[in-house]
This record gives sequence, structure tokens and C-alpha cells, in this order.
Amino acid sequence: MPTVVVSGAIANKHLNGGEAWVRLSWILGFRRLGCEVIFVEQLGADAGDEPRAYFDDVVEQFGLGGSAVLLRGDDESISGMSLDEAVEAAAGADLLVNISGHLQAPQLMRRLRRKAYVDLDPGFTQFWHLAGNTGARLEGHDLYFTVGENIGTDVCSIPTAGFDWRAVPPPVVLEEWPAAPGDGPFTTIGAWRGAFGPVVHDGHTYGLKVHEFRKMIDLPRRVPAAAFEIALDIHPGDNADREALEEHGWRLTDPHTEAPGPLEFRRFVQRAGAEFSVAQGIYVETCSGWFSDRTVRYLASGKPALVQDTGFSRNYPTGEGLVPFSSLEEAVAGAAGIASDHARHAAAARKLAEERFDSDKVLTRFLEQALD
Repeated sequence: MPTVVVSGAIANKHLNGGEAWVRLSWILGFRRLGCEVIFVEQLGADAGDEPRAYFDDVVEQFGLGGSAVLLRGDDESISGMSLDEAVEAAAGADLLVNISGHLQAPQLMRRLRRKAYVDLDPGFTQFWHLAGNTGARLEGHDLYFTVGENIGTDVCSIPTAGFDWRAVPPPVVLEEWPAAPGDGPFTTIGAWRGAFGPVVHDGHTYGLKVHEFRKMIDLPRRVPAAAFEIALDIHPGDNADREALEEHGWRLTDPHTEAPGPLEFRRFVQRAGAEFSVAQGIYVETCSGWFSDRTVRYLASGKPALVQDTGFSRNYPTGEGLVPFSSLEEAVAGAAGIASDHARHAAAARKLAEERFDSDKVLTRFLEQALD
């Protein structure tokens, strides 16, 4: 089996257990297939000690010691393998899986023979690149994959930006995410405004998650048979939104308390009855086909997902287990339907994860394309 270098942000997104699982799913998934896996993360040159401590905890929890390295800047190893060991590993690797173009260190990049970029933010990535924003970090790769599965098709308005985008679903390691009983509240976790500002392209400003959530604020009042909870990172300047959410029946908790690490994130998801979430406006407006890695973990846990349609309904079976909505009325009907027949939807959710998002299947196909 091949040797794969995976690069992505865990320390850079410390105290965010869901983000850690995005990268862990690729690392642990490749290991399940028998690949030798090296994880490389790169911090800024002025990074402090807290991200490193978080990195060390995750590496220890998942048995990645001896096969992971944390760089500060381009040329200083501050945890795990030495820089020389990392350079040697890169020279012998068959493939780099560069999640969001995270790895930039020249000493490693020039020794990696084959490099695959994995786009987690369809629309942001391509529009940034076209605008000359170096944050997209697309250059220097051999292949390009995206969770925006409709990019390059007639239904999606995101430009390809000159790249041949290949669709890849978010993988989930089913062994790490067993089905969990329970019919607790609809929950989700995230940031009110997200990590990125609005994108403007050809005079059009694409909306953020906050704009979509405001449209759904009345949902708890409309579905009294269900409870709704958000582990929400919301700035004090958005206190009017916080108060409005609570007045409309949303229970708000602190994501840094609920799910700072991957183990806590898993507990948060698995104590839920189902997921409810909106998407970034740009994913919806462009019919990107974006599908949430968080939602995949709800499904694997046997938790039905009521989530805003980004065009993914063109790619996956919906109606049982996975219920899309495009309006408040559809969300109300979907929540009521899940609440009234939870067991059926829960079984369908797990089945969908097994059939379409199992890391064994997703990453086998990925390697076949990347190493062809």
C-alpha cells in the first residue's frame, strides 16, 4: 500500500473537536486501508504553546506518535518528528493529501512527488483564487478534489477557475463512529458568522450562515414536539441575535465547553436525537453540492439530519435519515416528520453513512483516482 502524507489544521483550530475529526478521518481512514500515513501540520512562525499542547493531546489520543510532525513556520519542528525526518518521509511518500492547501513548507513540498488538493470550502476557494487571494493556495498541486460535488456541472455557478475538480464525499471511519441510541434534541455546533467574510463576485455578495439561520429562527416555536440546541460560537457584538434565538426557543451552549476536543465532539453528537443545521449562503446560492463533514458524523451515529439543501439532494438519496430543506416550511415539516418516526429515520441515517460515506469506500476510490 502507498505511503500518504496528510496535511491539515488541527493545532491551528485548537479547541474545535469537529475540525480535528475532519483531518483525523483522512488519517485514520488511510491507515485502515493499510497505508503508511504521516501527518504534517504547519503553524505560523509566531504561534504560541496552546496549539502545540492541543496537537500533542490529539496525537496521543489516536496513536499517531512517531508519524506526525508540527512545524512552526517553514523550517522548525516543535512536536513529533524532526524536520529532517519529515523531509525524508516526504521524499519517500507516494502522495500528499493537502487539505485546504494547508502545507506550504518548501522543503517538504519540493520533495513530494504527487500532490492532491482537497477543497472543503467550495465557492470560497474558487472565488478567492480568481480574485488573486493567495489564501486559496491552489497552485503547485497535481490533482484537485472538492466536497462541492456539483462543481463543473451545469447546475453549479461556481467557476472551476481552470482546474479539473473531482468530487469526493467527506469520509467517516465507521469504527470510530458507531450508531448511538437516543432521541434527544436536534443539535448542531458552529460559529454564528463562520471563519470567513462575505465573498463578492461580479457585483454579487454571497451570504453567510448567519443570514440563513435568521430565516429559520421561528423553527422551535413551529415544532413544539421537538427541542433545538446549538453549541454556538457567537460574538458579544451579536447579542441581539443571541437574545432573538433564545426568545424563539433555541437552547444555546458554548462549543468550547461542549466539544473542545475530538472525544468531546463525538459525545456531543452522539447524545443528540438528530441534527438541524443551515449552510453557508454561498454553498446554497451556487448549488455547490457541498455536504458537511459534521453531518456525516451525525448520520454514522444513527442521528437523522435535517439540513439545508446545497444541491446535495441531486447526489444522495433523501427523505429518510437525510432530510433536506430549502424553506422554513420545509424545515418545519421535516422536523415534525423526524420527531414522529425517529426510529425509522435513525436506521436510514446509519445505512446512508455505511453506503455512501464509509472511509473504506470513499478513500479507496480517492486513491484509485489520485494514484492513477
